[in-house]
Amino acid sequence: MASTADFKNGLVLKIEGQLWTIVEFQHVKPGKGPAFVRTTLKNVLSGKVVDKTFNAGVKVDTETVDKRDMTYLYKDGADFVFMDGDTYDQIHVPGATVGTAANFLLENQQATVAQNNGTVLYIELPASVELTVQHTDPGLQGDRSTGGTKPATLETGAEIQVPLFLNTGDRIKVDTRDGRYLGRVSG
Repeated sequence: MASTADFKNGLVLKIEGQLWTIVEFQHVKPGKGPAFVRTTLKNVLSGKVVDKTFNAGVKVDTETVDKRDMTYLYKDGADFVFMDGDTYDQIHVPGATVGTAANFLLENQQATVAQNNGTVLYIELPASVELTVQHTDPGLQGDRSTGGTKPATLETGAEIQVPLFLNTGDRIKVDTRDGRYLGRVSG
């Protein structure tokens, strides 16, 4: 249990059986009436963001979310297997929990695994990753670096839009949050 005085960004609250993390908070003491705390909360599992107001001094259930850097090893059926680099413990994470992060996961890649009471809540990848273009149609004569895009299949199997000048085998940087092409990696 924590009081509204203990609020800080990143604190995870348990409200109505769901986990919410505090994105932003502000203590408000109006001229009239009691003080209150205005918060912006993000649902840990769904990512939904809501605004919620708490009366000052109210007790709220808190939860600990254990975030650890782990190495992705391999896919086992529908599960993804990660290993803790410190303890060498391996955990199986369901594909539904990994979600769209699977589009950008390569074997031996580092990822942050968030757990609560032994249950994996989500997988967090670095903001961008470097991947190889597995296949894309060749660009046509006259294509320039500005303008159009074409589909490309990455080594993870994900398909994203890339500029026309890219070719099969090129290494590119991809934003893991929305799958955007960020640039070509030289060397």
